[in-house]
Amino acid sequence: MVDVCDYSGNLDYASLLFKQVLEPNVFLFNAMIRAYTHNHMYGSAITSYKQMLRHPEAENSIFPDKFTFPFVIKSCAGLYCEGLGRQIHAQVCKFGPESHLLIENALMDFYTKCDNLTDAHKVFEDMTERDVISWNSLLSGYVRLGQMRKARALFEDIPNKTIVSWTAMISGYTRIGCYTDALEIFRQMQMLGIEPDEISIVSVLPACSQLGALEVGKWIHRYSDGMRLLQSICVCNALIEMYVKCGCIDQAWQLFNRMLERDVISWSTMIAGLANNGKAGEAVELFQDMQRAQIEPNGITFLGLLSACSHAGLWNEGLKYFDFMRQEYSIEPGIEHYGCLVDLLGRAGRLDQALDKITKMPMKPDSKIWGSLLSACRSYWNLEIAIIAMEQLSELEPDDAGNYVLLSNIYADLGRWEDVSRMRKIIRSKSMKKAPGCSLIEVNNVVLEFVSGDDTKPFAKDMFSMIELLVSDQSVPNDELEATPEDCSLFYAKIKVCSKSFLL
Repeated sequence: MVDVCDYSGNLDYASLLFKQVLEPNVFLFNAMIRAYTHNHMYGSAITSYKQMLRHPEAENSIFPDKFTFPFVIKSCAGLYCEGLGRQIHAQVCKFGPESHLLIENALMDFYTKCDNLTDAHKVFEDMTERDVISWNSLLSGYVRLGQMRKARALFEDIPNKTIVSWTAMISGYTRIGCYTDALEIFRQMQMLGIEPDEISIVSVLPACSQLGALEVGKWIHRYSDGMRLLQSICVCNALIEMYVKCGCIDQAWQLFNRMLERDVISWSTMIAGLANNGKAGEAVELFQDMQRAQIEPNGITFLGLLSACSHAGLWNEGLKYFDFMRQEYSIEPGIEHYGCLVDLLGRAGRLDQALDKITKMPMKPDSKIWGSLLSACRSYWNLEIAIIAMEQLSELEPDDAGNYVLLSNIYADLGRWEDVSRMRKIIRSKSMKKAPGCSLIEVNNVVLEFVSGDDTKPFAKDMFSMIELLVSDQSVPNDELEATPEDCSLFYAKIKVCSKSFLL
């Protein structure tokens, strides 16, 4: 009866049943503890365990067994109570079997959830038998805490990797911004014939978005369609985000319109995508459609909306939506919203109003806000506000050469060459270096990264030969009308040879 109540979620009735038994045995106690744990009533599970140890009506002492401890330990993990869990671990050593897989797995899960990977690893090392749950529990602990080097070493040692193992690595790399590594793991999974599930797809798509790996993203879209995973809102939302960040706004729009059900993330992602891809008017219209659909927006929705107004130069509407967010939906603007508002006013040339908004912010402005204001000052040659912004940036980012270069350019636009020279002396005196430019390109489903000044690539010589060929006055026909067919044939033959070598 207690098990029936467990499955139906009627724990009040189970508790009443339990109280009718004058001398409950270990099996009934285990059933109650299991029921409480399944229904996330972790405190009640611990209370039942304590009652088991000191039950007054029992003729003989009731000792917990191997079926008791896994659920008690899971309750300790649910409560994130490391001290209590250590006490249970001690009682495992006292009452429990010397080695039991379910108990040891529960202990590892408990220690990893309490961020104690040292003791989790000790339990793992002492195990006489391990299953895939053992490996994945420790792996998930390393991944959750961002210790990806240890996670990768453990991952390579797992004898029988499951989709959970692969997904943990993909999500871990994506979470810490190692998108190339995330795609590498995903490709290894593909080569071994392991079919990705919904969670692995949602985990890898952000990496495709950040790297611009459109071909991989399209493959995932086709695979999801074939496996009927597009019925999942999470998968569709991740695909829409991938498309809009890769600049494929039409594909994102088609997928958005195909969705049978949309949540606030779907609408917000599409609004932001339209805004960032030059369709600010459509973004504002979509927000109005969202209101008519009676979907309540959140802070991310208004970030996309403010960005749309900024790109379209709709500063008046942007101010209206900024106030509307607080008055209508009781959403307090965060620093990101103020950043959008400053960018909006800066683009419109309303620098005094932007500075006034910054000074009245309820939180301290960050370097992005002051940098946005400084950039707007160059567009409108406002030296006075530029100096104010630079004073703040020199404190927030004292070693960022880009800010000094930007102010130097403003001085140059105004013909104040002495100040230009002074800025450059400051840059040299602080030994500042501007971050090198970086670009990414996807070739044959592999994302290649290029950094300015980096000639360590194995194909660097072929790449530079290609560039020399393209800029060479002797090889490139300046006017096809004047070039002979032989010149053009020779030129394109050289390009074909260089490009083939480069892609290999």
